[in-house]
Amino acid sequence: MIKEPEQLVISESFKNPLGFYHNKPTFSWKLPVSDKIKFQSAYQVVVASSKDLLPNKADLWNSEKQLSSQSIFIKYEGKELHSRQKVYWQVRFWNQDGISSEWSEINHFELGLLNNSDWQAKWAGLDTAKDSIKGVRNFLMHRPQYLRKSFDLPAEFESARLYITAKGVFDVHLNGKDVSDDVLPPGWTPYNHRIETMTYNVTDLLTLGKNAIAVELASGWHSGRISRGKAVYENFASPKILCQLEVTLKDGTKKIIVSDGTWKGTTNGPIRLAGLYDGEVYNANLEIPNWAEANFDDTTWETTETEAIADSVKLEPKRHESVKQTAVLEDVEMVSTTESSVIFNMKQNMLGVPKVNVPMKKGDTLSIRFSEMLLSDGTFYTENYRSAKSTDYYIAAKDGYIEWSPKFTFHGFQYVELSGFDTSVKPNTSWIKGLVQHSDIKKNGSFTSSHEKLNQLQSNITWGLRDNLLDVPTDCPQRDERLGWTGDAQVITPTAMFNYDTHALWTAWLQSMRETQSEHDNGLVPFIIPDVLQNNNASSGWGDACVIIPWDIYNITGDKTVLEENYEMGKKWIGYYQTNAKNNIPNIHSFADWLQPYPEKTGKIGNRGDTPRLFVNTAYFAHSAHLVSKIAGVLGKTEDEKKYKELYKEIALSFEDEFFDKNGKFKIKKQTQTSYLLAIYFDLLKPETKLKAQKHLLEEIKNADYHLGTGFLGTPLLPKVLDDMGEVDLMYKILFKETYPSWFYSINQGATTMWERWNSYSKAEGYNPQSMNSLNHYAYGAIGQWMYERIAGIASLEPGYKKIRMAPIPNVEYLKSASAIVKTPYGEASSSWKIEGNSFILDIVIPPNTSAEVQIPYGEKENLRVNGNDFTETSNLKLISSDKNLIKVLAEPGTYKFQTKL
Repeated sequence: MIKEPEQLVISESFKNPLGFYHNKPTFSWKLPVSDKIKFQSAYQVVVASSKDLLPNKADLWNSEKQLSSQSIFIKYEGKELHSRQKVYWQVRFWNQDGISSEWSEINHFELGLLNNSDWQAKWAGLDTAKDSIKGVRNFLMHRPQYLRKSFDLPAEFESARLYITAKGVFDVHLNGKDVSDDVLPPGWTPYNHRIETMTYNVTDLLTLGKNAIAVELASGWHSGRISRGKAVYENFASPKILCQLEVTLKDGTKKIIVSDGTWKGTTNGPIRLAGLYDGEVYNANLEIPNWAEANFDDTTWETTETEAIADSVKLEPKRHESVKQTAVLEDVEMVSTTESSVIFNMKQNMLGVPKVNVPMKKGDTLSIRFSEMLLSDGTFYTENYRSAKSTDYYIAAKDGYIEWSPKFTFHGFQYVELSGFDTSVKPNTSWIKGLVQHSDIKKNGSFTSSHEKLNQLQSNITWGLRDNLLDVPTDCPQRDERLGWTGDAQVITPTAMFNYDTHALWTAWLQSMRETQSEHDNGLVPFIIPDVLQNNNASSGWGDACVIIPWDIYNITGDKTVLEENYEMGKKWIGYYQTNAKNNIPNIHSFADWLQPYPEKTGKIGNRGDTPRLFVNTAYFAHSAHLVSKIAGVLGKTEDEKKYKELYKEIALSFEDEFFDKNGKFKIKKQTQTSYLLAIYFDLLKPETKLKAQKHLLEEIKNADYHLGTGFLGTPLLPKVLDDMGEVDLMYKILFKETYPSWFYSINQGATTMWERWNSYSKAEGYNPQSMNSLNHYAYGAIGQWMYERIAGIASLEPGYKKIRMAPIPNVEYLKSASAIVKTPYGEASSSWKIEGNSFILDIVIPPNTSAEVQIPYGEKENLRVNGNDFTETSNLKLISSDKNLIKVLAEPGTYKFQTKL
């Protein structure tokens, strides 16, 4: 026997989940690191309704012994599973020599309420619309609600589950205790299609006899002002909750407490107003002592109004990580003080809320304002927040220190200004902390190098990701926008997945995309998801996220499910292009190469850069057709594979004919880097034209003095194209530029996150005058993929890293060392290189059940040493090729140190 498999998960890496969303999960596991284990030759999965039935009496499914090396995303093929069902599973594998492992630990999952018909509860809440409170732009605001229900548990109980959601956002308590540490649940979906539900194990919070469930409820995304203030969801009806507490008694019967007309509520609580853009107002004088306790007297409270569950809106368990507080920033500095105010620098542009601990006098109002950066006179730069007030207020009920943080809002900020405190007390840095909040995505990789600014760039990329992954992928966390822009998302997905396990977050958001597309008969994919703009428009490079993101996820994770789920959406999107195309040139809207530097035109039109709209449309039409063809191939749809490949070739011919001359030159007078990058990377030119176009691209880069000339669409393609051309040194030269436009330029201006524009700010000239000027935007962080794949040298050669390419390309002019670690679906892979004297040293780890093509730069095989010995071929290491510049070796799982002479 050999060691058992470990790190068992289902579907998108869920470990023992409660309230799981799908009754047909997939199973994955990792092989333990051991000398006896290189590969898996077979596996067996057993699934049962009780622990006691495993492994030998599995009553739900027994896969039997399957001869396969696949250890990820094995589809469940057993008896149908139902809402609330708790399921246990176990796995064992056989190694390359046919030796069986021990059985794994028993893992489990419990399904949530999968169908609307599982709910006995009704939507319940108070009519807050009637108060007619108007906020920014006359927008209807809703007073937060305090809702409660007392109930008796007359008998001993075994277990309890709370199923809950809201049209709005909520915080729920049982007998005065917090049920969870989730932030702003249930999250943001297209509420006219689907509302996510949460499941909590509340067994330990209940007591025999009298109990109470209590919910604080606010507008959130559902009933708050989102973006431009268009009414989308039921005209912003008053927020409501849906709540079903199911208690299983010792005798096996159930007691169910549901939200209905017997609940009581008030809006006369301490949270007076709360909005995601504008902040929160808290009046401590209106606190209601013990209101969440069982013995509270609520006879004077209002009775709730109810509403039946609509069949047209699906209630489904949340399928990705909820938002949590993930870190606390305490290392703050005081920047300036006046008689009545103090400004703190959190030293990091962050997303979340402040926690204040401030002296106050009874009746005074503490004002908490936010800013990403300061103006030259030390005051707040808030022009880029536009109409987002982004201010919290706390009204004190007594003299002394108050400790508080807002609950139903979030802010993007680096600087905080406090005013309204007790001015007789001298301010100090203990007055404030930053509570970092985002979807609870776990770290998936790390990158570091010998270059301080490159490390700062990596930090800026990862902070930009954390700050823009709050339940949905957003464009920015601070202004009156914070929307799920599809173009920004499609360029950042691979970099996001290197750094964080965002598999579930992307697949959940893609479901929202499918639901939104279903509103459009023509296959249109709006440019933001959820689509609160509702302007019946799409953009090339943005809508293509529906094809590009599933393809990227599949290649990174090996999960075919994402292709199956989104295949029809991709085909419909191609159909949208087709219906708007003449001679394969689609005439649709495009943001084009958004925010390209030095555009010919100024203002809003200039934001779209100089690569023409019809050019971008045609390039992405071809690219998406090509990817749909590839996806069809993976899914075994051979006719579609052929059909879309032919379409791609047709479009490519039209594209070259329309936009390029016989010398491979872009026909339009204004040449752009992006025009060549799209044509080359999407493979839209005949081989001889492509070679000529590559020369024109190099010319354009030279004309820009080796600076960036790319916007949102061109930037992620630049390193890939130069890499394919063998121009890696040139890519290093561009990456390490210090002046505008470059990646290091913002770092030299003090950036701690990625910016929306290459020139959002400069120490010399101040802020970019346009109001669209976020200092926290992730799109340009797409270079992170190349940093992992090429500087450190870890890339996926076969879907899910079944085969890995370990191929760092160092550049001694800029770096002495670099390393990365990536948690692949099969285990941890790492690559670390350094230059010592005249030696190049490469340390790598290849996880079990994979193999790697290792490319060692410098020197020939005669100079190569492995683990301290001269290189010789073994069963673990096979020579692929060798010349004076590069040695290629095929390596089996293990830890290796390669050394060669420069």
